Amino acid sequence: MREWVPAGVGPVRLVDERTQHVIARSVELALTRRTRRVGLLGRTRIDASAALVLAPCCTIHTAFMQFPIDVLFVDRHGRALRVVHGLKPWRAAMSARACAAIELAAGMAKQHGIEIGDRLRLC
Repeated sequence: MREWVPAGVGPVRLVDERTQHVIARSVELALTRRTRRVGLLGRTRIDASAALVLAPCCTIHTAFMQFPIDVLFVDRHGRALRVVHGLKPWRAAMSARACAAIELAAGMAKQHGIEIGDRLRLC
């Protein structure tokens, strides 16, 4: 998993290698148990140009959230295994083989044309 997550500090972007679209210009990394547990809780929205990467992670829930999200489950190389569109509050999603989950504003996965098999790169 660590090979996919950048080691340096500073701004991180999420790019779809197939389309070369910048999916998110501001990526937050949740790499500890505490940051993964908090996730997007307590927020009223996620910006359309932002993403939250939870790693390691193969299951997420939207309990106590106030807004729907798109979720991309990726393997250790950043390949999309599952794309969940518009996951509403009080729902759960999983992908057993995933190493990370990427949470986006609802509609962003479709807007950027993200498909299963796309390689998503953090840079």
